Amino acid sequence: MANYVVGDIQGCYDPLQRLLEKIAFDPASDRLWTPGDLVNRGGQSLETLRLLKSLGKRFRMTLGNHDLYLLREDWRFPDGGSANHEMDVILHAHDREPLMKWLRRQPLARRSKKRKMLMVHAGVVPQWTAKQTVALAGEVESVLRSDKAGKFFSKMSKNWVRRWDDERTGWKRLRLISNILTQLRFCDQNGKMLGSASGPPGSQPPSYIPWFEHANRNTRDVTIMFGHWAALGLYQAENLVCLDSGCVWGGRLTAIRLEDRQVFQVPGIFHRGRAAWSAR
Repeated sequence: MANYVVGDIQGCYDPLQRLLEKIAFDPASDRLWTPGDLVNRGGQSLETLRLLKSLGKRFRMTLGNHDLYLLREDWRFPDGGSANHEMDVILHAHDREPLMKWLRRQPLARRSKKRKMLMVHAGVVPQWTAKQTVALAGEVESVLRSDKAGKFFSKMSKNWVRRWDDERTGWKRLRLISNILTQLRFCDQNGKMLGSASGPPGSQPPSYIPWFEHANRNTRDVTIMFGHWAALGLYQAENLVCLDSGCVWGGRLTAIRLEDRQVFQVPGIFHRGRAAWSAR
């Protein structure tokens, strides 16, 4: 049995199929992991969801920001009608309900004590430990699986606060937990996020650095698998692996085998009229 972690798929179904063929993925014995963003922009999000859901217990993921946006569109448009065509295709699918129910039950953070691994979509602020990260993610997960999910979705676009505080409560707390886990790239030493910055390290203003470079980060004792940062690309350091190599922007779709850290890649897709990330 082998374990593979694949980066942001974002509806790139054909590259995903090629990658699974390249690693000779066996759904009867192997396991596939991903830090999220299954959908949006690649053109085949519905097919991607169906494939990954069909893997059952052989598939493990964390929710990304695009996955949360899909769940919000599912809440906003019970009869379809999303302005996002790719998401609207899902909302008109005959199997919409089981797909959305399955997606809504996925976690925002996964921890494997056996592998000393933590998987999140984007990042973790310096103050959080691995154990705390999973616990805080659980606060949001409980709401997503409850009758309060709509209230959470209605507040997803509100950015009230950007600095973590253990004493923060209510919807501001839940929204910030979600933002950190699914959108973080840069923060300061106090855990204050840098808005919507998406460029590579070095493009940020003073006092902010990549979240994983903080010397006081309390998750240095585990290997963190994450995505979300196409401008960073495939990045490996001690106890750190970023797997978003820009598949949807013309880069590559990347997988890493956990047992020996071997990297596998296939070409991504290119959208005419868009600047593509260079393949890494």
